[in-house]
Amino acid sequence: MEGDGEELTAQETALYDRQIRVWGADAQRRLSKAHVLVYGMKGTVAEFCKNIVLAGVGSLTLVDDRVATEEAFSSNFLIPPVEDVYGGKTLAELCCNSLKDFNPMVRVSVEKGDLASFDVEFFSKFNVVVVSCCSLSAKVKLANDKCRKLSKRVAFYAVDCRDSCGEVFVDLQDYKYSKKRQDETIECDLKYPSFENALSVPWRSLHKRMSKLYFAMRVIEKFEEAEGRSAGGVSIEDLSAVLKLKKDLCTAQSLNETHVPDTLLERLVTNTTEFPPVCAVIGGILGQEVIKAISGKGDPLKNFFFFDVFDGKGIIEDISPN
Repeated sequence: MEGDGEELTAQETALYDRQIRVWGADAQRRLSKAHVLVYGMKGTVAEFCKNIVLAGVGSLTLVDDRVATEEAFSSNFLIPPVEDVYGGKTLAELCCNSLKDFNPMVRVSVEKGDLASFDVEFFSKFNVVVVSCCSLSAKVKLANDKCRKLSKRVAFYAVDCRDSCGEVFVDLQDYKYSKKRQDETIECDLKYPSFENALSVPWRSLHKRMSKLYFAMRVIEKFEEAEGRSAGGVSIEDLSAVLKLKKDLCTAQSLNETHVPDTLLERLVTNTTEFPPVCAVIGGILGQEVIKAISGKGDPLKNFFFFDVFDGKGIIEDISPN
């Protein structure tokens, strides 16, 4: 985001005093003028929304027309615990009501529709777009590509969390920022590939210590798409078919099958719901990255982040065409 715009109000300065002391008034002003769109209200995204609302983003628009269920409540802390308050309300509506209580100065609203119904002009209203709960083709064609067609730069993030694993993809397009090193200011310019271009990189050309979760997520996505399933629409009954697809993909990509462990794929299809502690980790990382992109403070990650509770660590992978 550019540095021009209105100054912080006295109320904003008082409310965000501690943050201003950390990253400065200009960074807080940029954040307070930013507009964020979120598609898909899963537990991980709920954690992200809470973080940026508390940080003082200008506005947050939620899109998720699914009706709230008990399963959604298990990982999304923004959904009230009393069943009779659902009243047929959508996930976006319930989460919107809860988020407004976190910070009354942030404008939180709901938009009806799906990614296919939003044209390029719709995305021009936002500075950041975060998508979840959708197919691979929807992330690529209906969201990321539309953001890239705009004359202004819109930061794009895709997030997915399954069981105790999570992934974040970042596309900041051509991102310029400055940072201080000792007594000098360094100008940095990062060029990000689109989601489609990143996924086009042949598996055999990736380094040998590449996160196994990267390959596993691609197998699951391709299986869901081939079978016409919604995101997360797999179960243990699909394991044999998923393993067969893994074998076919590894053969086509000239990749040793050991890079995609059967045990990891079994975990991903056995329990597709989110593990709340992992939601907090992934949502925290995503919130941190969005704040960096908006404020211009700090080195943004490029371009994938993976977390598996079994490993107990996060991994950043730069997957870009040569």
